[in-house]
Amino acid sequence: MTIEFTPDPALYPFESHWFDAGPGRMHYVDEGAGTPLLLCHGNPTWSFLYRHVVTLLRDRFRCIAMDYLGFGLSDRPAGFGYTIAEHARAVGALVDHLDLDGFVSMGQDWGGPVSMAVDVDRADRVRGVVLGNTWFWPADSMTMKTFSRVMSSRWLQHAIVEKNFFVERILPRGAARPLGPRVMDHYRQVQPAPGLRLGVAEMPRQILAATPLLERLAAEVPARLGAKPALFVWGMKDPAFRPGMLPRMKSAFPDHVVVELPTAGHYIQEDAPEAIADAIAARFG
Repeated sequence: MTIEFTPDPALYPFESHWFDAGPGRMHYVDEGAGTPLLLCHGNPTWSFLYRHVVTLLRDRFRCIAMDYLGFGLSDRPAGFGYTIAEHARAVGALVDHLDLDGFVSMGQDWGGPVSMAVDVDRADRVRGVVLGNTWFWPADSMTMKTFSRVMSSRWLQHAIVEKNFFVERILPRGAARPLGPRVMDHYRQVQPAPGLRLGVAEMPRQILAATPLLERLAAEVPARLGAKPALFVWGMKDPAFRPGMLPRMKSAFPDHVVVELPTAGHYIQEDAPEAIADAIAARFG
């Protein structure tokens, strides 16, 4: 199923590209030149989330931001499971298709596990890692486990699919800056009908269902990527991914820089894109 929506070029001034990921076509933007910067989003967002970061960095980096299958302008393929392992395979196939080498990855929310799964299988091609308000190990807090179970319930799954709950309720509350009507419209219009929201509905279930993948990443990220330079950009007002998660990040990547975003919530790309871009340029420019 293909999305019939054209982003406003005033908000999303990028050329669209498409990649046949196997199960369906994946949409992505590829802007600028220089060190490749792979930008991985979470739920319920798409490459639009990174629009300011791309605009700020494309004069110094080759910025590649994709929409996972089931998100943004990408296809919603019949029979696709929308698991994190499947998303990682599709993004990895895009990285290989683009022949990226010496790239820096950035992951926020589910973009952390996705980017780390891509990176551990291509460690020799990874230059560095950026992580923000994310994780890459099995859910070990009551908050995350409860969120997964509640959002996996019949009532909340109905709300996510039928009422667009994640876009209408979770997204605005996860951003410290008010998201204006035009911005909200770009998150709504890429999933205007229930059948287009199955990927969004699956991600909360994956917090627990993806435990085997997360167990593998907990071991392989430090082993295969731990020597890479890392940057942690952290929204300090995020009620879910609290600063208390940073010590585990630091232990996995001894060569790290931490940039605290004091007024940013969960969706740091909406709240503090300038600070994120400056930090990436300082660390990897």
